[in-house]
Amino acid sequence: MFETRPKRVLLVAGEASGDMHGGALVQALRRQQPDVTVVGVGGDHLRSNGMEVLADVRTLSAAGLVEIVGSIPRHHRVMEMLKAQMDQHRPDVVALVDYPGFNMFVAKEAHKRGIPVFFYIAPQVWAWGKGRAKTMARIIDRLAVIFPFEAGIFNAHGRDFARYVGHPLVDGLEVTRSAQDSRAVHGFSDQQPLLVLMPGSRRSEVRLLLPAMLAAAQILMADGWQVALLKAPTIDQAYLEQIHGTLPFPIPVVEGDAYNMIAAANAGVIASGTATLEAALLGCPHVILYRFSFLTYLLAKLVIGHRMVGLPNVVLGRPFFPELLQRDVTAGNIVRAVRKMAGNREGCLQAVQDLRKAMGESGASQRAAEELARLMP
Repeated sequence: MFETRPKRVLLVAGEASGDMHGGALVQALRRQQPDVTVVGVGGDHLRSNGMEVLADVRTLSAAGLVEIVGSIPRHHRVMEMLKAQMDQHRPDVVALVDYPGFNMFVAKEAHKRGIPVFFYIAPQVWAWGKGRAKTMARIIDRLAVIFPFEAGIFNAHGRDFARYVGHPLVDGLEVTRSAQDSRAVHGFSDQQPLLVLMPGSRRSEVRLLLPAMLAAAQILMADGWQVALLKAPTIDQAYLEQIHGTLPFPIPVVEGDAYNMIAAANAGVIASGTATLEAALLGCPHVILYRFSFLTYLLAKLVIGHRMVGLPNVVLGRPFFPELLQRDVTAGNIVRAVRKMAGNREGCLQAVQDLRKAMGESGASQRAAEELARLMP
């Protein structure tokens, strides 16, 4: 009698949010197939859910069409390692979580080798143009999308390969303390308004956004605001101090308690990305910042034009949360936008209700894991 070996998944998550959603995906997959072996690129969330991390997510931390050029040697080394994994320890499926700039290349390598490819959290083709959808229809075996309107976009190219599974944030947003207790834990008063700054999980984002955030914070602190910086695990304290240029760092830094702090805040200033959707769902009025190098911005402007970039606004279909892009990212503009949003609590609550209705029911990770499991022979 032949013994069957455990199923093997090669998984790649390229940044902090992908690591978080990938961890929930693997956890759900293990409930279905307890003996599955998962190896690849990830961070603490995937590691804690039993994945063997061959390269840490921090290795691939880059953003933008131009910024990523400086990280090409690191990406090349990781790609060579992944190709070796495909050739020497052939996985049953390659699972890719977000991070399309790199993961599309991984998908092509797996497709060339005849390895089934699963992609979770699709590239935002509705923002960057639909040409990539045609490529994905050719090389991706199963695509799990997180917004209800995405499946039709991807399935319009001759293959019915995209499935709407819901958004994982609907499952994962857990607040474990009252706003008063969260403030007390981190030394903040409940008698003054609290602003949270979230400059991003990539060094390029922090470098381009943090100075304006801190300048705005100084103005608001003079008006009686308390300010905390919520640091992503992919950014170390030394880098924040390097960007600021002097010691000590001017405001408290909090790591590992983001959801509680966002829920306890009166307003936020947040780098465009998943964190803006998290803040919206947690009821935090916030301002969305988006800034790349000048050349990257020109290239992006050619592709996406003047469309909304903030995820909450895209899902809502209206520009409720202020978006400050490129040259508009100034201390003065941030301060004005924060004051406006902080005074519109009722409008924010309505936006949260609309978002939750648009994003569907809980269980996204479980449904995504079921789609992944269907690709395993």
